[in-house]
Amino acid sequence: MIENKLKKLWANNKPSLNGWLSIPSPFGAEIMAEQGYDSLTIDMQHGAIDYSDCLSMLQAMRASGVVPIARIPWLDHENVMKALDAGCLGLICPMVDTRVQAEELVSYCKYPPNGVRSFGPSRANISLGSNYWKESEKSIFCLAMIETQEAYDNVEEIASTPGLDGLYIGPADLTLGLGKGKLSPGFDREEPMMLEAIKNILAAAKKNNKVAALHCGSPEYAAKGVTWGFDMVTISNDIRLLVSASSTSVKKFRNLTDGENKETESKKDISTY
Repeated sequence: MIENKLKKLWANNKPSLNGWLSIPSPFGAEIMAEQGYDSLTIDMQHGAIDYSDCLSMLQAMRASGVVPIARIPWLDHENVMKALDAGCLGLICPMVDTRVQAEELVSYCKYPPNGVRSFGPSRANISLGSNYWKESEKSIFCLAMIETQEAYDNVEEIASTPGLDGLYIGPADLTLGLGKGKLSPGFDREEPMMLEAIKNILAAAKKNNKVAALHCGSPEYAAKGVTWGFDMVTISNDIRLLVSASSTSVKKFRNLTDGENKETESKKDISTY
């Protein structure tokens, strides 16, 4: 089975950079996969992506060697099984609020006797290696998202779950949960309360020798997260990157041509006298 490059980076105490795919496009996934990310996450929760899209995107990403991850829609055996069977080397599971749910997630990722995963790695057996069933448990990883008040209250118990590889902070939902409606959701939090919560989750992961991951909105905040000790940082997503690049391009054009138009109008005014 092919080596999971993220696990090698983390074992050597090196941080990894994760990209995020929300647009259901194999070509888009292929483009993102060639930009130097260590991993790419296919977002099947909030992205406009279904299983057939995911499968095609994984195929498009394969040649790049980027580590393929999926954020599944919810904690469910079928969601976990199909994403792993399709060839994902990592899973991010949203809304894991308790130790029991974390244990369920782990069990869905492992074959008996260590779990309850059903055998049938349709694509993974081809894309990742024919000895998949023997080596998958040491190659794949699963991260539980901490993004609610309940999850935050139970973070120590969740982090200590055997077989769970790490914690992934979803700042937007976490802000909604901890802010009690007083703070708008979003990334790159600077409020003292949110910074304290983020660092407490980080500490819980480190205390239990688990990976700590943080979703960020900018390279600057992601770099700050690495200095705090995060093992994986995600920067933005394909939608936001497309919006940012196209918006910047349009605004620059408008500014340049508006200036020319004003100069032309001024000349017209003078010529009428």
